[in-house]
Amino acid sequence: MRSDKNTQEINAPRRVAQFASNRRANRAGGALWSLGSVMIAALVLAPILAVVAMAFDPRENIWPHLMATTLPRYLGNTAVIAIGVGGISAAIGAGAAWLVVMHRFVGRRVLEWLLLFPLAIPAYVGAYALSDFLDYSGPVQTALRASFGWASARDYWFPEIRSREAAVVVLSAALYPYTYLITRAALREQSGASYEVARALGAGPVALFWRVGLPLVRPAIAAGAAIAMMESVADYGVVAHFGVQTLTTGIFATRLEGGNAGGAAQLALLILGVVFALFALEKISRRKARYYQSARHSRPVTPVTLRGWTGWLAAGLCALPVMIGFILPVSVMAAHALASPEPWFGRGLGLALWHTLSTGGAAAVLTITMALFMIYGVRISGRWLPKALLPVTTLGYAAPGAVLAVGIMIPLARLDHVIADAIEAISGHDPGLLLTGSAVAIVLAYVVRFFAIAQGAVDGAFARVPPSLPMAARSLGRGVGGVLSALYLPLMRGSIGSALLLVFVDCVKELPATLLLRPFNYETLATRVQEKASLEKLGEASPAALLVSAVGLVAVLVLARANLGKRT
Repeated sequence: MRSDKNTQEINAPRRVAQFASNRRANRAGGALWSLGSVMIAALVLAPILAVVAMAFDPRENIWPHLMATTLPRYLGNTAVIAIGVGGISAAIGAGAAWLVVMHRFVGRRVLEWLLLFPLAIPAYVGAYALSDFLDYSGPVQTALRASFGWASARDYWFPEIRSREAAVVVLSAALYPYTYLITRAALREQSGASYEVARALGAGPVALFWRVGLPLVRPAIAAGAAIAMMESVADYGVVAHFGVQTLTTGIFATRLEGGNAGGAAQLALLILGVVFALFALEKISRRKARYYQSARHSRPVTPVTLRGWTGWLAAGLCALPVMIGFILPVSVMAAHALASPEPWFGRGLGLALWHTLSTGGAAAVLTITMALFMIYGVRISGRWLPKALLPVTTLGYAAPGAVLAVGIMIPLARLDHVIADAIEAISGHDPGLLLTGSAVAIVLAYVVRFFAIAQGAVDGAFARVPPSLPMAARSLGRGVGGVLSALYLPLMRGSIGSALLLVFVDCVKELPATLLLRPFNYETLATRVQEKASLEKLGEASPAALLVSAVGLVAVLVLARANLGKRT
């Protein structure tokens, strides 16, 4: 007994010393994680800061020339497209969400999933398909001329396909699922009591929507419409194909044709201002809108069954955007692919596929790793600087790919020359451009652009782990890194896998940043589609377009399963 007591007395100072040593190690480890988090935030924010710096101190100020010539046209077209896409996507998304949540009709369960499918199709693929389908030599006008005996376009009137209005239609068909998904979730979270009371007071279907449903989900509609408007401002593939001059096409013209990086930075800063203004307006519109429901007596909405022609009308209205945004592009591309199978076996397609998989895969892994490191560093250090920088790093997602490309291209090219000169001075051998001459710049742009997606998914996964578990692991002697590898990562495996997939798919679809940053003769699936389609070689573009769409469809199915799994 005395021997055990003596042993405990001898070991007590050792345990105290070990505890103090672990505490110092954890504090030092927390400082390293905090420093790493700040460095990651600096890397993500650097392109945006570079754009601002170049715009305010350009080597050649072309701002007066732009204002006197093309800038009003750029701004006007951008504003019309953004407003049109925002309004149409809000109407389609909110209307479709209202129909599938509040009603039962034929095909509702299938349409509830299909309404998300246009997210899988890049908007530029939809533009190529629509113009091919409705153009003068397309099947629609060809059939009209054959049916009515018209000899040429002078004999009849047909809407202009390559126009600003067509760009609005294509972008709306591709982007309305954002509004649909958010509005549908908001409707399902509402209590059915409000609608039952309104029905009891004599409100019909129209009054129920306008006076009860719409006010309750207005914040969700505003959020979805704002996302659609920001994406339309950032678009390049659709507006370039339809010949519409916007701020984004202005960046390409100024940088690639005019060779003026400062002017491109000025236009990029203007786009950033427009996007951030849309973001601020969306926040302001929802600031005073607060809707609460009782958690105690809440019950779900009871859908109303639509029979006869009303049910078929609801099904037709829900199917129309799916046909324009998904079925039409896939059908046109599949028809071209089947008509000329030779492009499937060309060397260019295989190389573009490899470049897409390698750059997208590397960017996805790097983005998730950086997000894990930063969020975990913020959590364990608790220091104010990384905590303050964490929400700011999401700005990269709001910045269009063309803007980020401008912010990456010039500083990285200067760094590239410094590295090459240093290596040549030491070894006597010129290594060439190691960064801008390879896919490094593209991967960096993807990381910055989609860091917000990874950050949101990883942060949510960390929040779902009970705090008692890491505390128990630390008490058992696990260090900072050990807790992450042995506890957090196994528990967050599903969320990390989903985030990897979503980031990878967005990288595969990204076009503007890839076009501006790719090395000479470097093709991805997205750039191959754009180049072949711009040359009116849709048969050669269709295999790459179908591959991009197939990758996107996988992500949409995962998203649909996560968000539509709960049936009403």
